[in-house]
Amino acid sequence: MKNMSHAGADNLEALSHSNLSRSKQRQLGHEIVSAVIALVCVGIGLIYELFFPNNVIVAPLFYTVGFLIEGVPVIITAVKGVFSKDFAHSMEMLVTVAVLACYLSGQLILSVLVPLILNLAHFLEERSIVGGRDIIDGLKQMQQSSAIVLEDGEERRVDAKELKVGQLIVVRPGANVPIDGVVVSGETHIDQKSLTGEPEPVRVKVGSPVYAGTVNLDAQITVEVQKEFVDTSFSHILSFLEKTERISAPETRIVDRFMRYYIPFVLAIAGAVAIFTSDLSKAIAILVVSCPCGQMLVSSAPMIAVLSVSTRRGILIKNSKFIEELNDIDTVVFDKTGTITKGNLSLTDSVCAEGVEKSELLGYARLLASSSNHPISVAVVAATEDVALPEGSFESVRELSGKGLEVTDADGSVIRFGSAKWLGALGIDIPESVSGRCIGSVSYVTKDERLMGALCFNDTARPEAKNAIEHLRALGIKRFVMLTGDRQEVAERISAETGVDEYRAQLLPEDKLSSIRELKDKHCVLCIGDGINDALALKEAHVGVAMGAIGSDLAIQSADIALMNDNLVNIPMMLILARKTKKVIYQNIALSLGISFLMIVLSAMGFISALAGSLLHNVGAFVVILNSARILKLNQMTLD
Repeated sequence: MKNMSHAGADNLEALSHSNLSRSKQRQLGHEIVSAVIALVCVGIGLIYELFFPNNVIVAPLFYTVGFLIEGVPVIITAVKGVFSKDFAHSMEMLVTVAVLACYLSGQLILSVLVPLILNLAHFLEERSIVGGRDIIDGLKQMQQSSAIVLEDGEERRVDAKELKVGQLIVVRPGANVPIDGVVVSGETHIDQKSLTGEPEPVRVKVGSPVYAGTVNLDAQITVEVQKEFVDTSFSHILSFLEKTERISAPETRIVDRFMRYYIPFVLAIAGAVAIFTSDLSKAIAILVVSCPCGQMLVSSAPMIAVLSVSTRRGILIKNSKFIEELNDIDTVVFDKTGTITKGNLSLTDSVCAEGVEKSELLGYARLLASSSNHPISVAVVAATEDVALPEGSFESVRELSGKGLEVTDADGSVIRFGSAKWLGALGIDIPESVSGRCIGSVSYVTKDERLMGALCFNDTARPEAKNAIEHLRALGIKRFVMLTGDRQEVAERISAETGVDEYRAQLLPEDKLSSIRELKDKHCVLCIGDGINDALALKEAHVGVAMGAIGSDLAIQSADIALMNDNLVNIPMMLILARKTKKVIYQNIALSLGISFLMIVLSAMGFISALAGSLLHNVGAFVVILNSARILKLNQMTLD
C-alpha cells in the first residue's frame, strides 16, 4: 500500500521484496502497519457501537484515528499537488474532497475505508505492472557487485566499484563478469544474452573483449580491466533504461491538457449532483470513481511492456523518437561496412592461372596464410579449412610488412602470397586475364617467377540483410539508400545482393552527412550505422540507429536507438514495436476516458456507491494494463 501519489508514473516502482531497496521495504512495512491499525480502529468502533449503541463518543473517536492514519497522508499529498500545480496528484485531490466530505457528513467509516481500499487496489495494480519490468529488474541483478582481483599470484575479493583500469581479475565458471575488459588467459564461452539478446554463447580467448553483465559459462578466465565500474557498457545501458522508463509519449500530452480541465469538471458534476439530488453519497461516489488511474498509465504501461520486449532482443531505446518519428519513417539509409555487410573480408573467389589446379592454388595460400594474423590471411584460413596443404618440407614463413608472405620449399623454390605491387617489383608478370576477373581486394600466389593465380576478397552482405529489407518494404518503407566510402563496383554488388534501391559510393564522412541532409528535405529518414564512423550521420537523421553497440560508448551515445547485436532483422522489429506501442497508447486514451465517464454517470444515477467506487475506479487502470500487456506477445514474434 503506497501513497496515492504513486498512482501515476510512480506506479512503475516494482514492489516485490527481491527488487526493493531497504528504504522501500521499510516504507512498505510502515504502510502495511498503518493499514492494519486503521482496520483495527474500524473494527473496535463497530464492536463498541454493537455493545454500547448509546455511546456516541468512543466509536467516532476510533474512526477518527483511522481517518488520521489513512486519510491525512492523502490530504497532505493533495495539498502539495495543488501548490505545485502537479496534475500527477489529481487523484489525491479528488479523493481528498471525497474523504473530507465523508468525514464532515458523519460517514466516518467510509472516510477510513475509501482511502484504505484505494491504496490496496493501487498495490495490486502496481503488482500487475511488475511483470513487464521483470527483464529490466533482472538486468539490474546481473550487475556483479564484487570481483576477485589477482595480485602477485594472490586472489582477494573486492567491491567491483573499486576496480581500476589495468588490474587483473579472475572470473570463474558460472560467475557474472563484473567489468568491461579483455581476456589475458584462458578460453571459455560467454553468455551475452543480457546485452545482445542473442541466445548463442560467444567463444572468447586471449585478446577477446568481455563485458559487464554477461556470464562466464564453462572455464576460468583472467581478465584485464579496461573500464571502471561506472563507465562499463552495462552501467550505461542500465542508466538509459531508467531514463527510458520515464519517456512521455507525445500522445499523452492530450491527456495532460485534458487533466487541467478534468478536476474542475468532476467537482462541478459532483456539486451539481449533490445540489439537485440532495444526496451527498452520490457526489462522494462520483469523486471516488473519477480518480484518473487509467489516464495516468496510458503511456507508462505500454512503455514498460515495449522495454521488456526490446531489451530481450538487444534493442536499447533512448528517447521518445521511438514512438514519435519512427512511426513516420519512409526512407532507410544504411552504412555499408559493418552495417549491411559483416565488416570483415571473406574469400569470395579464386582465379587459377593456366595449368594450375584450384586445390594447388588454395593449398599454397593456406600454407602461407596460417602463419599470419593479417585480415586477408585470416580470411584465407577460414575459407580453406578443408583444403589439403601441399606435400613436402618448407622453411618458416616470412612475413614482409605491407607486401605479403613468402616461404622456401625443399627444392629451393620460393612461394609468395601478396600484393600485385610487391610481386611486380620482383619482376613477376600478372596478366589482365587473371587480375581482370577479380572484384574487390586481390592477392596473388606465385612460385618462383610463375603466377599460380589470384584470390579475391570482399566484405560480404549479412545473410539476414535482404530478408530485413523485404520486411521493411512490407511495412511501407518506400526508399532504401546505402552510403559507403568503398568503390563503385563494390557498392553496386552489395546493393544488388541486398535489394537496396540506390547507393552512393566513395563518400567521406562529411559526404554522408550531406546526403542525410539532402534526403531529410523530402523524407523522414532512419539512418543505420556502426556509431563510430557514422556518428554525424546518425545524429543528423530523424532517427539514428547504431548497430553492434556493445562495448562502444560512442555508438550508444550518438544514436536514438542502439542495437546491442548485429542482427538487421531487429530494424523491422523496431518499426513493428513502435507502431504497436503508438496504437496501444491511443487505445488506452479512449478506454480510460470512456470508462471514467461511464463510472461517473453510473455513480450519479446511484448504481455505484462510494465504497464500491473505491474498488471499481481501478477498472480503467486494469483495462489499460491488460491492453498494454498485448505488446508483450511480440516477444515471441519472429521475422524469418
